[in-house]
Amino acid sequence: MKRWLPTREQLLASKWLRPVAHRLQDDHLWHLDRGSVARAVSIGLFFGFMLPVAQFLFAVVTAVFFRANVAVAAASTLVTNPFTFPPVYWLAYQIGSWVLGHRSGEIVAQALESQIETLAQQQSWWQGLWQSIQSTGAPLVVGLAILAVVSSTLGYVLVWVLWRPHEPPQERG
Repeated sequence: MKRWLPTREQLLASKWLRPVAHRLQDDHLWHLDRGSVARAVSIGLFFGFMLPVAQFLFAVVTAVFFRANVAVAAASTLVTNPFTFPPVYWLAYQIGSWVLGHRSGEIVAQALESQIETLAQQQSWWQGLWQSIQSTGAPLVVGLAILAVVSSTLGYVLVWVLWRPHEPPQERG
């Protein structure tokens, strides 16, 4: 796992982290213990699902605040990446549609209908775009929030339950 995690030096060299780099010197932010890793996974998964941009930055700043392992929090945001982005956002949209009581096709049809109405009324295209975002964006945002909270909670619990303390081998005599 260590080979996939960014090193302390790599994180401290990041231009995005310069404002908080002095706070990253705390050794407690780099220890791999059950509590620190569980908090870090939870933080990383939450921001990985919830934010489409700057996930890394928010995860690291939050990890510093909650004294979680910074590298694990940063790495956990990679749950969404160019390969997982389409299925994750599709799933979030489906979950949000289900929670809000909309059928997927119904929302798309409503969005197209509102765009046509907007053009017919000769309003600005910004207003039409905004109406489309409002009608299709709500299920996505709700779904992403649900995925963020559920995965964050599940990640914390799984790390806490599955973590086995490393005991040094005992000598046999």
